[in-house]
Amino acid sequence: RAIGEAAATLIPNGSTVFISIGSTALSVAKALRRRKELTIITNNLSAAMALSEEMSNRIILPGGELRLPDRDILGNEVLDFFGRFRADFAIFGTAGIADDGGLLEFHTTEVRATQKMCANAKKSILVVDWSKFGRQAPALGDNITDIDTTIIDRRPGKAFAPLLDEIKDRLLVAEGESA
Repeated sequence: RAIGEAAATLIPNGSTVFISIGSTALSVAKALRRRKELTIITNNLSAAMALSEEMSNRIILPGGELRLPDRDILGNEVLDFFGRFRADFAIFGTAGIADDGGLLEFHTTEVRATQKMCANAKKSILVVDWSKFGRQAPALGDNITDIDTTIIDRRPGKAFAPLLDEIKDRLLVAEGESA
């Protein structure tokens, strides 16, 4: 929840926002409920529903198969979908972060969807909890050093200190600086 609230402070009313799949991105969507006149472009049905109560918002979803129980829409149609839009912000999580900062996912389609969102957004925002640092997944995406802003709940173990030092000017720690 703290990550979601921290991310929401960066998103002004009237913004166009890509929101990816995942529980942390959903936390951001829930925190954005107080915003008005957002255009939300997402393949996360739960995020769309969380933002649907504000009547001034516009919500755009892709077609395709709904993956349960996560309520995500994935596939080649999603890549084409994100390629047709531009946004102010791309908000996304990741399954894991490698020692070298590589962003890891369980499926290459998730990697490609995130890359398409980031390429088509003015600003990329990675939202990730500390437990994802060192978590392994087979599909390699971009690197944390390429992201405009990274928001974490708290710092992971000391092994990741050099990596976080490298992005310190683009890092927000939502719950303080405890190790």
